[in-house]
Amino acid sequence: MPLFQTIQCNENTRILIWEITESFDELRSKVVLKEKTQLRLNGMKSEMHQRAFLSVRMLIQEMGFTDKDLHYDEFGKPYFDCDNYISITHSYRFAAIIISNETVGIDMELQREKIIRIGDKFTDYECNYLKPYFSEEYIKKLTVIWGAKEAIFKIRNEKGISFKDHINVEDFSLDESQTQASLHFDNLIKDFDVHYKEIQSENSEDKFTLVFAFEK
Repeated sequence: MPLFQTIQCNENTRILIWEITESFDELRSKVVLKEKTQLRLNGMKSEMHQRAFLSVRMLIQEMGFTDKDLHYDEFGKPYFDCDNYISITHSYRFAAIIISNETVGIDMELQREKIIRIGDKFTDYECNYLKPYFSEEYIKKLTVIWGAKEAIFKIRNEKGISFKDHINVEDFSLDESQTQASLHFDNLIKDFDVHYKEIQSENSEDKFTLVFAFEK
């Protein structure tokens, strides 16, 4: 399957989404990996994880970069040698990247009822507006909140940050596509613009939530 979707967020920010339908061998034959990346790929026990990993490289190539351009810092945060920022996510049948000259983070999650059972592990401030009913809306809202906090954590990536205690997501409507969030950690307050979008393939009934955040 070629590129699933491209989202032009603004003049300098683009999201690319790949639907992972190819086999491992098909994907591996289409990318050139540096030795360090190949060793990392070989160490992955799950073929699904391997295919997602390779799909990210396909997306990077779509943007005119190669695996040689992509590096990871000591905390596992991806970066390029150039001035562009990159953030990466994958969830089941999808992989996605966001590339920008702004500080950005991205996350994609499968919408599923399981998130209700762990909602109290990552929400506190949000309980002021959440209505905890076992409904589709509640599941979708929790998924947006988790995705927002994950995207913000990918931006800051600092040890000790708690999704529940340090990241607050403001109230939002599923009929809209944007909200605000803030990080309160280690005498630092940072604000973020958060955007969210539902993603669904025609090949599956599963619904996914894509969330991306910009640091103000």
